[in-house]
Amino acid sequence: MTQTTVTTMIDAPIAKVFPLIADGSKNVNVVPHITKVEYLSEQTTGVGAKFRETRLMNGRESTTELEITEYVENEMVRFIADEGGTIWDSLFTFSEENGQTRMKLVMEARAYKFMAKIFNPLIKGMVKKAIESDMQAVKAYCES
Repeated sequence: MTQTTVTTMIDAPIAKVFPLIADGSKNVNVVPHITKVEYLSEQTTGVGAKFRETRLMNGRESTTELEITEYVENEMVRFIADEGGTIWDSLFTFSEENGQTRMKLVMEARAYKFMAKIFNPLIKGMVKKAIESDMQAVKAYCES
């Protein structure tokens, strides 16, 4: 298992930041390399919401199915994806600090296939850079 943690301080209230993460459809307008979000469930947020996210990675489209498995409005949201022989468990938490929003992501990658067990540690740096880029896009959007 590999774990990646990224924290970003955003000069905006939680009520503005949280929905951008908790409702995947909003990411298309916020994160430039997310090109499409398609819901697979009737609900778009909250426990049980499922969606397919398409993003550009190294010039190619990559699609991942995600499900929200935990949700407390304006506090936390957990997404689970099963992709490439790995369970990707992404927990976003939100708190207010000195008038800003602290957004923290802890992503655990639990490989269950042989190649993923070898490959995941090698891409950890790339994954972290992608997460940081996404979070900076959210920050820029909220602060504009």
